[in-house]
Amino acid sequence: MLLADLVAASNEVAETAARSTKVRRLATVLAAAGPDEVVPAVGFLTGEPRQGSVGVGWASLRSEVAPSAEPTLTLGDLDAMLDSLAGASGPGSRTAKAQILGELMGQATPDEQRFVRNVLLGELRQGALGGVMVEAVAAAASVPAASVRRALMLTGDLGVVAETALSYGATGLSAFGLEVLRPIQPMLAQSADDLSEAMARFGSAGVEWKLDGARIQAHRAGDEVRVFTRSLADITERAPEVVEALLALPVDTVILDGEAIVLRSDARPLPFQETMSRFGTQTGNPVGLLVPFFFDCLHLDGEDLLDLPLHRRSEALCLAVPEVLRVPGAVAGDLPAAQAVLDQALDLGHEGVMVKALDAAYEAGRRGASWVKVKPVLTLDLVILAAEWGHGRRQGWLSNLHLGARDPAGGFVMLGKTFKGLTDEMLTWQTETLLGLAIDQGDYVVTVRPELVVEVAFDGVQASSRYPGGVALRFARVKGYRPDKGPAEADTIDSVRALHQRGK
Repeated sequence: MLLADLVAASNEVAETAARSTKVRRLATVLAAAGPDEVVPAVGFLTGEPRQGSVGVGWASLRSEVAPSAEPTLTLGDLDAMLDSLAGASGPGSRTAKAQILGELMGQATPDEQRFVRNVLLGELRQGALGGVMVEAVAAAASVPAASVRRALMLTGDLGVVAETALSYGATGLSAFGLEVLRPIQPMLAQSADDLSEAMARFGSAGVEWKLDGARIQAHRAGDEVRVFTRSLADITERAPEVVEALLALPVDTVILDGEAIVLRSDARPLPFQETMSRFGTQTGNPVGLLVPFFFDCLHLDGEDLLDLPLHRRSEALCLAVPEVLRVPGAVAGDLPAAQAVLDQALDLGHEGVMVKALDAAYEAGRRGASWVKVKPVLTLDLVILAAEWGHGRRQGWLSNLHLGARDPAGGFVMLGKTFKGLTDEMLTWQTETLLGLAIDQGDYVVTVRPELVVEVAFDGVQASSRYPGGVALRFARVKGYRPDKGPAEADTIDSVRALHQRGK
């Protein structure tokens, strides 16, 4: 398939807000792809090529290369060149990458050049995110979307799932199963305004502390252990305490879902950024110990538990994991019992509670209605769009952050600015990081690629004619950066507007 055909489809998808139209157009291009082209096609269309980051930034792509007048590049050509870029390392790699890029851009038409730049910079925003692409794969292969979704949650690789669906149909998808040491997409939670609303959804429910840690998925098969983040990155070597805890369990094979958190000597949590910085080193953390706490068991000694109700998975968790490594909680039959758990969590400095339906299966990869988080402090995960240079004591630091919510149709919508909640250490780190993401450095404002996610606390949402979304945050302040989350996981402008409508 010519790359031009894929680019044309991408452009058409970007020009429509209708989800059904996006799905149909994407399905058409996937169905036309050859067997060896499906994986790269899915990666390019979702802006997540199979090679991941290839070490090419804005500076490398800024130089102009005369484009080709006629489309000649194929998907295979682009895929092979990204392999070459990813493989270039060591002395001379910068020159080698510049040569590969020059050759690639010289063979691309103007439209193709723009597409390649957007893919390499993570700026392809035409609305072909995971949910839309799942439906497109299902339509292209004439299989139920639920089958594609389940295969995806078990593999975490949409390209492989698409390739299987188009080659082998529903039969091929049914062959995907839970595999110890291979991560699956984590189940996510919805939010409730307060505990009474959450309990009203379920009646009797499991209520457990919501820890402000890093989500982990821990696998053990015999003497081999793997630890993964919520984005399925392997961090085994950076989490020796988790490995040690898994190896001490009286099991042969197990998959556990949980959180890792750095605690003080009095068992109170340190700020979230301390936990995330702990994952950035292979040595012990001088400020505290990284402690794993588990709240779900997905596999135990040869038995897959995904489809069992929560109360059955909880029984397995109790068999496999000692109480000291389990997230505290209780089964609550009414609001006072649930409130007691919430009060305990807040008294020890944790975020709130998770309220879970006892009869619900594990909906991997979905923000299902059977898990609800309750946090007394309103927070949103937003994306930094730009930052302003500070003055006075903050001279020389990028300080005032421009905050954006994700638009489901593509792109981000600015909600306001904040410079509150930033320590000197955070200012130093964010200045260096944001300059590395810069796409336009003005005298006062530095515009950046929308890749960095930050958790923002705020007092409410108000109507605003100043910002394009029509709403703005009141008294926003930075709670912490979320390097464990990508921009596709940021909260949406729709959810912010819903908060405003509810008077939050």
